[in-house]
Amino acid sequence: MGMGAEVREKIARRAAQEIENGMIVNLGIGIPSLVPNYLTGKPQVMIQAENGILGIGPTPAPGEEDGTLCNAAGYPVTTGNWASYFDSAAAFGMIRRGCVDMTILGSLQVSGKGDLANWIVPGKRVPGMGGAMELAAKAKKVIVVMNHVNKNGEPKILEECTLPLTSKKCVNMIITDMAVLEVQPGGLKLLEVMPPFTVEDVIKHTGVKLEI
Repeated sequence: MGMGAEVREKIARRAAQEIENGMIVNLGIGIPSLVPNYLTGKPQVMIQAENGILGIGPTPAPGEEDGTLCNAAGYPVTTGNWASYFDSAAAFGMIRRGCVDMTILGSLQVSGKGDLANWIVPGKRVPGMGGAMELAAKAKKVIVVMNHVNKNGEPKILEECTLPLTSKKCVNMIITDMAVLEVQPGGLKLLEVMPPFTVEDVIKHTGVKLEI
């Protein structure tokens, strides 16, 4: 199922609520890249990108893009007065040493144990998993943002992922167009239901038993 701009913005806004002032945060492509637009009142959040930026700001207004300034996915960004630049090796060094407080990633599937599968689409050519493996394994908190179901209406939250894993037992929270779920040692806990959905809708479209 596709996702409209309004729903994408709603998910990004909810994910931004999990970020605390002073954090270093890495954002994946897609919905995660919208998160900096909702960090008002958190001036000390440092958004990091694998291509070598620390201090990414909100999305530039149309016509105000800087052709030399982009995130790891190649999309234009702005930076704050505190921003710094470095090479990709230093960027990955920050990630691998555990300096990233939180990463917000898109995903194709998540298991009830918090396993993450987000890098390969069956039948499609993709360049690889990028920095997702390092981020999933080393960030102090991993949040997944995604559709609750795939384009065929099938659950993307499952007992076991059927796609190749990016990392095992790494996801802490899942934010979808339907719900906010927390990954706990005993399974998934339903924290919030996104309007206009109901608890019954979430249960029906989730492939794993939920604690309500």
